[in-house]
Amino acid sequence: MHAFDVLGDPVRRRILELLAESEHKSGDIVLVIQSEFGITQAAVSQHLRVLRETGFANARIDGARRIYSVQAAPLQQVDAWLDRFRTFWEPRLSALETEIARGKKQRD
Repeated sequence: MHAFDVLGDPVRRRILELLAESEHKSGDIVLVIQSEFGITQAAVSQHLRVLRETGFANARIDGARRIYSVQAAPLQQVDAWLDRFRTFWEPRLSALETEIARGKKQRD
């Protein structure tokens, strides 16, 4: 599965957002995702499995629980791919930053 196939799913993106904050127990992830997306525990588990198998997340066993954490390598690969497109938006963001700074100076 290609990285963008993994990231194309809003549930998996949300799980990665949670994991970017800190490690989470699988049960905690299930509760958040169920409340936000209204899907079953089995469906959340399937998304977690995809994230594990594609290397986006790691799971370690802690007693009867799995503790999930985000893995940087696939995200770094996505970032490297996106790097070739930054030239399209970075100048515009820099220009926007300049205009915002000008506006602040004029108000002061």
